[in-house]
Amino acid sequence: MTLAFGVFDHLDHSGAPLREFYEDRLKLAELYDRLGFYCYHVAEHHSTPLGMAPSPSVFLSAVAQRTQRLNFGPLVYTLPLYHPIRLIEEICMLDQMSGGRFQFGVGKGISPIETRYYGIDPDKSAKMMVEAFEVLMRGLQHRRLDFAGEFYNFKDVPLEVEPLQKPHPPLWYGAGTPQSVERPAGTGMSIVTNAPAATARTLVEHYWKHHAGDAKRPKTGFTRHIVVADTDEAALAIARRGYRRWLASFMKLWLEHGTKPVGVMYPAEFDGDGMNGRAIAGSPQTVLRELQAQVDESGVNYVLCRLAFGDLTYEESRRSAELFAGHVMPKLHAKETVPAE
Repeated sequence: MTLAFGVFDHLDHSGAPLREFYEDRLKLAELYDRLGFYCYHVAEHHSTPLGMAPSPSVFLSAVAQRTQRLNFGPLVYTLPLYHPIRLIEEICMLDQMSGGRFQFGVGKGISPIETRYYGIDPDKSAKMMVEAFEVLMRGLQHRRLDFAGEFYNFKDVPLEVEPLQKPHPPLWYGAGTPQSVERPAGTGMSIVTNAPAATARTLVEHYWKHHAGDAKRPKTGFTRHIVVADTDEAALAIARRGYRRWLASFMKLWLEHGTKPVGVMYPAEFDGDGMNGRAIAGSPQTVLRELQAQVDESGVNYVLCRLAFGDLTYEESRRSAELFAGHVMPKLHAKETVPAE
């Protein structure tokens, strides 16, 4: 089983002026392209320093022009916040402009606070997501759109743009429970989880039990905060500092509203109790050893790295990415832990 590597980016605010912040992230995307990463995934968040690309399509249009081979896409588009026709058109444009490198994740959004800011009832967002996804699938595969539902209704709408990849670009979904992987498995979506390795194994095994079968084997992966430096001590110092700012951005809206995230919790420190392997910092040898153990335990075929977060500087993230690509990626290998379908 081949192991692939990607990059996940919240684009959380580092404190730098925004113009510099965006340019540094685009230079990092160019670097990921040169280093051979498979895909660059960006988050969507609103009204929070956790996400400085609240319109992922706008940022990704720049990524399309600054890279040559790197796949890219949102992880995820928060579907209830979009008009489906607008999103169909944006997806088609990005796929065409990039020469067929667009990959897109779908979801309802993890934050009910952000959803309410858009005037959407969080209690309806799950149903809206399912319905919007059906509209997207129809619109990406046909030149006219007809749909009658609870939230969306379209009658004979002409669609003048189409995706380059047929029948549509690859699909991604963020998973947290075994039940949450069943629909993605049935439709051939790739999945990614933030869960520790033992939980990820349960999700991966459940996914393959429900996988419908596809000539293109989907990716089943986990995401990890990763910092690589010349020594364990140097990497951990960088990681601890950057993580504190990232966590402050992650928690800002929840704390302001006196509530907590649902289904996800992070400790106060990068290496604090409760992290359970979800953050790794060290020399290339240390990162390789820890990641290989988690890959073996979980059975994933995709490792999604958070290499830029908090107030990590461009140079710190650049060095980390280069060490990871040069000394960790070539030596990591997947282990077949579930039977092929």
